[in-house]
Amino acid sequence: MTKTLTLRDANQSFARCIREVEAGEDFVITRNGTPVARLSPVNTRRLLTPVQQAAWERTRARMEKGWDIGAGPLDRDALHER
Repeated sequence: MTKTLTLRDANQSFARCIREVEAGEDFVITRNGTPVARLSPVNTRRLLTPVQQAAWERTRARMEKGWDIGAGPLDRDALHER
C-alpha cells in the first residue's frame, strides 16, 4: 500500500522514510495537496526492519518447536479415520 506524505513531513523524517522504503514501503510526496514525487524501493527484494527481522526470527523458532495440541502423533490415515 502506498503511503502519502507532505513534502515537509518527508523532509523532517527523511531517514525514517528511507528505512521504510528499504523495507518495501512506497510513498507519494505531496506539496499543497498535489502529488509531486514518488519514493519507492529500487530493488524488488524486501529488506526487513530490525523489528520485523526480530519478529520473523521469533516466528520461525516457534514454528520449528511446534505447538503441543495434546493429540499425540498424527498421520494422514489417522486423520481420515475420524
